[in-house]
Amino acid sequence: MISLTDDKKKKQSESERLSRRKFIKNSGYAVGGLAVGGVIGSVIPWDTEDKAAPQTNNKNNKTTNFTHALMNFSQAEFKMVDAATERIFPEDENGPGAKELGVAYYIDHQLAGSYGLNARDYMQPPFFNGEKVQGYQGRLRRKEIFRIALKEMQSYSQKKYKKGFISLTEEEQNAILTDFAEDKVKLMTVSPSGFFDLLRSMTLEGVYSDPLYSGNKDMDGWRMRNYPGNQMSYTDIIEEDFKDIPPKSLREHM
Repeated sequence: MISLTDDKKKKQSESERLSRRKFIKNSGYAVGGLAVGGVIGSVIPWDTEDKAAPQTNNKNNKTTNFTHALMNFSQAEFKMVDAATERIFPEDENGPGAKELGVAYYIDHQLAGSYGLNARDYMQPPFFNGEKVQGYQGRLRRKEIFRIALKEMQSYSQKKYKKGFISLTEEEQNAILTDFAEDKVKLMTVSPSGFFDLLRSMTLEGVYSDPLYSGNKDMDGWRMRNYPGNQMSYTDIIEEDFKDIPPKSLREHM
């Protein structure tokens, strides 16, 4: 004969058994879901995701280049570099000059990083005066060379024309830069021609590098040379007649 107490215990035991069974079942679904989800997730190609449209500033239908901000130069130094690079690569009938292409921003950003710190160069003494083909060898970093040379250029401009460099006419600015390029300026701090060579080299880099680096605005530097930029492949046109290809930047492969 089963008592009421035994019957109550039996119902409680059955309830706990069902609860454990339900827990194990649900846990299995969860673990299985994770496993299957992981497998499926690993085989889904990433490029099936919706590609977001390029973000633009809808206000006045103009885009804003937020990279055009200073990271290394002061405002005064930036204006000098902007003016000097425009004399090295001036605007003409072929297209914009260094100023419109944003070359001074390119130089500013490069000097703010490892290039400006000569992070990959051997910078330990002793230092020797090598041949010109051997390049610069010394203790000054590129960003320090720029900072010192810009002060020297401003001082030389004041001494020669009684005006700061950016207030000079284009012909006067050309004369200052030529004196630096030909070592006609006597300096104890940096090599005038060494600074000019560095400035000229970085100007050309800013004109023709990918717009990713803040120069070559709108790829106009490439357009002036009919350079196609960063094309991933030519297989679709290689067997056709020659034709001009609109340039592409790295951003367009996103």
